[in-house]
Amino acid sequence: MSPRRNRPRGGEKPVDRLGTDRYGLERTETWQGEEWVVRLVGGGGSGKHYRCPGCDQEIPPGVPHVVAWQQHMGVDDRRHWHKACWNARDRRSAKLQRSRNAPRY
Repeated sequence: MSPRRNRPRGGEKPVDRLGTDRYGLERTETWQGEEWVVRLVGGGGSGKHYRCPGCDQEIPPGVPHVVAWQQHMGVDDRRHWHKACWNARDRRSAKLQRSRNAPRY
């Protein structure tokens, strides 16, 4: 029996759909005529609950997601999106209404 190979075989690392393979690196994207700064956050980098503006669902701590804000706005206007919601943002609407008792994140 051959020993198990623990070393990577080489070749190129796969790149995700957003064009990067590293968490924490910022890039700019154009959406609705505005420049947006986009950053991928790994599961270990989030310690709070956030609410995704794309689906209005909660992003629990430990879940990888996307942080995006308009380039001319400050970092106080950052929004945390599920990665799938950010990729489908043109098909999603932020017109969902929360009830009065729903928490705002």
